[in-house]
Amino acid sequence: MQSNHFQISVSSFPFKAHLSLKPIITYWQQFQDDCKSSFMLCAQEINRQLKELPELLEPITDLTKLDSRHHCLIDLLMTAIFPPATHQSEASGAVGPLYDASFYHTQPFKQIILNDHNHLKRPLNIDEHGMLFNRVRMLYLMILEKFYQVQVPHEEFLIYTVPDYQLGLYRHYNVVLNTMFLDITPIKELPKLSEDDIQTMLEDIRDMDIWMELLPPEHFEVSGFYIMNLVDVTDQEVLSSLKNDLLERDVMLAPDRFEQLQEKIRILFKRPHLQLGVAAFHKNKSAFVNFGNKINHSFLLQSEITSSSYAGFKAIYDELVVEGVPLVVKNVETSHELPEGVREEMLSMGIRNIVLALLRYGDEPIGILELGSPNPGDLDNFSIAKVEQFLPLFSVAVNRNSEEIEARVQSVIREKFTAIHPILEWRFREAALNLLEKMNASPGGPTPEMEPIVFSDVYPLYAVADVRGSSTERNTAILGDLMEHLHLAELVLKKAVEVHSLPILDELRFSVAKHLRQLKKGVLVQDGIMIFETLRTQVEPMFQFLEATHPDLVTYIQAYREAMDPHLGILYKRRKAFEESLTLINETITEYLEQEELTAQEMYPHYFERFVTDGVEFNIYVGQSLVGNQPFDLMFLRNLRLWQLMVVCEVARRTHALKPQLKVPLETTQLILIHSQPLAIKFRQDERKFDVDGAYNIRYEIVKKRIDKALIRDTEERLTQPGKIAIVYSQAREANEYLEYIEYLQNKDVLTEGIEQLEVEDLQGVSGLKALRVQIKC
Repeated sequence: MQSNHFQISVSSFPFKAHLSLKPIITYWQQFQDDCKSSFMLCAQEINRQLKELPELLEPITDLTKLDSRHHCLIDLLMTAIFPPATHQSEASGAVGPLYDASFYHTQPFKQIILNDHNHLKRPLNIDEHGMLFNRVRMLYLMILEKFYQVQVPHEEFLIYTVPDYQLGLYRHYNVVLNTMFLDITPIKELPKLSEDDIQTMLEDIRDMDIWMELLPPEHFEVSGFYIMNLVDVTDQEVLSSLKNDLLERDVMLAPDRFEQLQEKIRILFKRPHLQLGVAAFHKNKSAFVNFGNKINHSFLLQSEITSSSYAGFKAIYDELVVEGVPLVVKNVETSHELPEGVREEMLSMGIRNIVLALLRYGDEPIGILELGSPNPGDLDNFSIAKVEQFLPLFSVAVNRNSEEIEARVQSVIREKFTAIHPILEWRFREAALNLLEKMNASPGGPTPEMEPIVFSDVYPLYAVADVRGSSTERNTAILGDLMEHLHLAELVLKKAVEVHSLPILDELRFSVAKHLRQLKKGVLVQDGIMIFETLRTQVEPMFQFLEATHPDLVTYIQAYREAMDPHLGILYKRRKAFEESLTLINETITEYLEQEELTAQEMYPHYFERFVTDGVEFNIYVGQSLVGNQPFDLMFLRNLRLWQLMVVCEVARRTHALKPQLKVPLETTQLILIHSQPLAIKFRQDERKFDVDGAYNIRYEIVKKRIDKALIRDTEERLTQPGKIAIVYSQAREANEYLEYIEYLQNKDVLTEGIEQLEVEDLQGVSGLKALRVQIKC
């Protein structure tokens, strides 16, 4: 109900008013002498009966005095408004202006809005104050139009919500008022209204205090009656209300909100026991799933996934996705359309009548709408037309709430897991949904812990393309840049000492020369940082002073500054050449790996991760547990191992081809580590990454971290060498498998003839490793 500022008491109707039949008698009198009118005889009969009942020409102050003697004449008078044929089909009533009571009405009007004493029942959506406000406003608008010739606005769309006790539901009616037989006459001098007064009244249509002040009600008298027509708009109102509800956020997530939707669907179908359900479609799993509080409100998909009835329900839903045609079962008990187990399950739920309709968003299936009833035949094929009116609304709601859930899931994933590999996303989504469900189940309680993410029985594949001597090359570049930086600073200071006899200048020159002598003996990172800090805080501020006071030094100072990197403020020539060369190598490797990885995923889905430092290392984990229900065979493992070997060979070839473009001649070494036993990997939430799980599997991680620096047993030669690929193993059968791959690639002219079979020096905590090493054709 809309609020208003009508300040009079509920029992205080402000106008002098009385019920009168005179307006409708006057209406009939115009026909009694009209020979051409078909109503003449009726009018003459009314006039004749009025002579016998002259009291009907007077104001009627007591409805109880209208007894059986008056009924015949009143029936005749009211045929102008109430044709006899409408008495059982339309809801109309004549209501007096003073009393909210009807003295004449149709049977539907009586059933809908009148009590036993024929007084209007108060609608559920409007209180007594609002009812009085509507009556008074109606009269004031009539006064404004009749006496001041002001075109008043149309009445607002007035809806009464009333209970239907036969159905046990609510109905909605549009109220249409006809004031044709309502007379308003001034009994005092007509108040004068200016244009501003009228404008004020129209702008404050809900403030009756203003209206009563400008048009005092005691200046007017109201007589006659008005006609109230009730038009059933339940369907329109329910559909409009459903639209508003389904456009709100979380409407499909809260059980109480969903029950409100169910109640409105019951009103729409006039079925108080109707059940509403929604089964959401999980796109990634291509299946209908019972989300519980996560979107779903299916009343059918409640059984265990392993049960026969669940399989039967899923078969029905899968067919709906394919066919798209709603399923109507008028009587579950006698139907032959339902799979085995489904009929019994429905009957045990008390469902004997069902309609299932596919929910689509665009061209994608996103769910199933379920309507069930305990009464056979409540819903039939004619019900589908009504279902189709609100089906798109549920589609939008399910899609929006699915997106809302997805956003919440992604928020949990970002908070708990950061970026997730697409192949594993299903498991992290599952864990995030489970966490949200635990949080919903205990609001306000302690925050539940995220369940561990573990994938067991997966096979690891590890390979690395490392830049040989990168640390040495980086330190050499840093040392060279720093020494040149100090030489340039020393040159400026020498010239400054010659033209200015400040002791501080000589001290700074001495300090720079001392640093140069130390650098020639080798530099540590801490020394480099300290030297840069000295140049920035002591030497360069002195240059600003010298530049301002000694113009002959400007040339030297400008040469110093031009040698500096404009962004870093230091000399960055050799280091830049090294970093650009390293970056070109890394980008070439990663770009190629990303391209090839797409092809490998098509062979069999697997978890892939790469790390870029001074070179690129990449891990692969493959196994049944990573992909859920997709079958796994060791053939896929062998295929990925061969693919990995071919990729590493191509990486070596491509990085070798980069040499002419490199400002620093860097080279890469290639290594593959074989681990034939499956292991478990676990997501470490503290580090936001996967790691092997279990004490036995830790050995694999130790080998990975130490193998690239390993030497060949009893020699000082590094196992990894530029232009060659080293394949490390611990069991003879592992070597046999890779010997076959090497022979195949030698035949393809990827590898040269000849294979070195080597023993690897013992690593800390690891012994007994062996290796195959072969030259790559670059």
